[in-house]
Amino acid sequence: MESSKKNLCEIHRGDGRRRRALAASLLATAVFAAIIALALFLVYRPAKPQATVARAGVYRLVSAAAANGTNSSAATPYALSATVQFTLLLHNPSDRTAVVYDRLLAYVTYRGEMVAPPAQLPLVLQDPGADVAMSPLLGGDGGAPVPVSADAVDALHADCVAGRVQLRLVVMGRVRYRSGPFKSAWRDLYVRCDAILGLTVQAAAGGGGAGDVPLLEYPKCAVDA
Repeated sequence: MESSKKNLCEIHRGDGRRRRALAASLLATAVFAAIIALALFLVYRPAKPQATVARAGVYRLVSAAAANGTNSSAATPYALSATVQFTLLLHNPSDRTAVVYDRLLAYVTYRGEMVAPPAQLPLVLQDPGADVAMSPLLGGDGGAPVPVSADAVDALHADCVAGRVQLRLVVMGRVRYRSGPFKSAWRDLYVRCDAILGLTVQAAAGGGGAGDVPLLEYPKCAVDA
């Protein structure tokens, strides 16, 4: 009887040692897997693109009433007619990750109000460490009028008289990162670039000086991706 109890105790001790060994083995495997995952993340983690505006062209940016030769005070609702073009440079800072841009829309705002309808841009594939240039013509050749507030119309005229007009280029869409064997889910892309332009009244009306305009300050861009 006493011998049987000793055998049972030894069996239980043996089972306990095996369970502890199995638990230690599983823990070591989990730690090793976590270390490998962290190393892969640090090597292949994507870096969001960087943006800047390299060039600006303004072919028309006036009130729709002025463009049609009518009295602005009688024009209701107020509207602006714009044909503008920015060259946006997107830089991929990662040497290991490629970027895919899709469903891109670009538009321009003045004092928080859209002045050119959104334009669709084609899908873009960007290699690691590469630069991509986009130069959409916004507003089209005719510069279809876009409704704005009366304050925006008055402010634009005053800014053109001063020769200093700030426009914001906005690009929206989605991005996906490809790093070696890994591919991320689609993420929302939101790019904002504020550019201060040396734009005169004559150039804004499509007269002398229309086209490329100087960037008075280095454009400030922000990218969410």
